[in-house]
Amino acid sequence: MAVRWLGLQALPLRCLVCDAPGEDGLDLCRACHAALPWNRHACPHCALPMPDAEPADHCAACLRQRPRQAGAEATFVYAPPIDRLLLRFKFHQDLAAGRLLAQLMQQRVPAFLEGPLLPVPLHRRRLGTRGYNQALELARPLARHTGCGVWQGLQRIRATAAQSSLDAQARGDNLHDAFAVRGHPPHGLTVVDDVMTTGATTDAVLRELQRAGAGPMHVWVCARVP
Repeated sequence: MAVRWLGLQALPLRCLVCDAPGEDGLDLCRACHAALPWNRHACPHCALPMPDAEPADHCAACLRQRPRQAGAEATFVYAPPIDRLLLRFKFHQDLAAGRLLAQLMQQRVPAFLEGPLLPVPLHRRRLGTRGYNQALELARPLARHTGCGVWQGLQRIRATAAQSSLDAQARGDNLHDAFAVRGHPPHGLTVVDDVMTTGATTDAVLRELQRAGAGPMHVWVCARVP
């Protein structure tokens, strides 16, 4: 095992986007790094990307109804090439893409981070099929980098349809009573996931944590769908 690990460390860095040599300790070249769709101007409550001309104090949806989280940050807009890297990571066992995404998230650590990271859990059936939880694969290196630790006191107790196959209304219904909390949630939790689309998954997670007595919580995702 040690020999194999050393061999992997000796492999040259290669850009996972264009196959050019990687740079700065990443499997990403400098040109592709410069072209990444960073989510620089977004709603601080739900991380929705906003036009540069609009003030980023809240989006229209959060003005109508504030979400459960105290704040949210998405490192990227869900756009090329981040969208392709996430699909490779999530559905094609490309853990190298996941490692790169976690490294990139480390370059923009949210100011609100203070307590443990909570990766959104998978149901054991999906975990058995996929072989890993993509949210946990992101959270572990982020926790090491920030020193925040990982808390896994949330379980997915009901197998649900894939959120990507449903419309906005059905996404919320799909996750009804899908999660359960073990023990008391620690202070300052930040929920970590790969992608936020409508926010239905994080809302269901936060609702269950609030029922268990959790205080203010935040959300940190790799990418936010506009």
